[in-house]
Amino acid sequence: MTIRRVSFTRLTRTASLALAVLVAAPAFMAADTQAQQLERRRTLFDVLFGQRQPEYLPPRDVRRPIREQRPRKKTGGSITTIDTRTPTSRAVPPAPPPPAKLDNAKKVLVIGDFVAGGLGEGLKSAFEDAPGVLIETRANGSSGLVRDDFYDWTGTLPGLISELRPSVVVVQIGANDRQQLVTPTAKYDFRTDEWFSAYATRVTALAEVATKAKVPLIWVGLPAFRPQNMTADALRLNTLYRTSVEKLNGEFVDVWDGFVDQDGRFIVTGSDINGQPVRLRGNDGIGFTAPGKRKLAFYVEKSVRRLLGDMSSPDLVRLDATNLPSLIDLPPVEAKGIVSTPPIDLFDPELDGATELLGGAPLPATSTKTPRDMLVRNGKLPDPPAGRVDYVQRPVATTATP
Repeated sequence: MTIRRVSFTRLTRTASLALAVLVAAPAFMAADTQAQQLERRRTLFDVLFGQRQPEYLPPRDVRRPIREQRPRKKTGGSITTIDTRTPTSRAVPPAPPPPAKLDNAKKVLVIGDFVAGGLGEGLKSAFEDAPGVLIETRANGSSGLVRDDFYDWTGTLPGLISELRPSVVVVQIGANDRQQLVTPTAKYDFRTDEWFSAYATRVTALAEVATKAKVPLIWVGLPAFRPQNMTADALRLNTLYRTSVEKLNGEFVDVWDGFVDQDGRFIVTGSDINGQPVRLRGNDGIGFTAPGKRKLAFYVEKSVRRLLGDMSSPDLVRLDATNLPSLIDLPPVEAKGIVSTPPIDLFDPELDGATELLGGAPLPATSTKTPRDMLVRNGKLPDPPAGRVDYVQRPVATTATP
């Protein structure tokens, strides 16, 4: 029996090779498994109708693009990152300032309670680009026509008209007037006939201040409010306003439909002047948001523009010695081939100098009767020629000769 000796070096090499095979085997098995997963599995549709072309599946080891490295700088022991990437959004340029108002701009005086104050803000936004219109708002939020001891609009309006000299007076009032009315002779509770009669007298007195001053008057009705009893009272007051103002040739503007839904119920959110859904009223259901104020002014804007005319145009330009366009002097042109004719009277019928109208002379006599003569005398038009669209006679049957 012979015992062969194996060197230690050969054993070491064999062990190293076996260890390398054991280490690499899982990697090859994982790659084979991944390749099998990338292949699309056959379905029943492939068995019945044939296998389609394999779809391309991107490898899973696709790496994301490396983000751009941003340099850093040290500032006092700390590292600050500098962003070198190009911004994706551009800064929106600021809107140009509104044009300055003209010295002779037409003034619109807005008076009333807190609702009128919101109306004045909306009118300022509406006529912001009109250099010929200036909105003057003189509203008192807690005022009305009932408590004239707190604020007397009938006594205050004449002074405002003489001071501002407005071209239009806009009144919106009544939201605070749902209370007892006190006169020098009696006290009237709200919603009674005596109250409405005394209140109509004060409405007429305030409207007469503007009409006697020869200033156009626009009375704006009350909108709907969240409290149901307040909304019902506003409807009754709007009827009173319309009747009293129209008797004095004033204009009543109804804004009710802009702040209710199709069923006539109060809404907090509705469409703005562009038809987009926005919030129109405040949380209390009484005040107005900015879009609500602009919508309130939308109903009055049309009437104001009609009364002010071209002064309400945003394209109004004032021409004076400083901004007149430059005049170009053209060389004189020689008149060639110009034929001068005597002037012709516009009242000449034929523009030929004659004084007789067409049809004054009898028509020339003719031997042929016209269709008109046949219709007048015989009551029948001549037969139309064959082939014309109105030729409807039946063709005459012809018999063959033997």
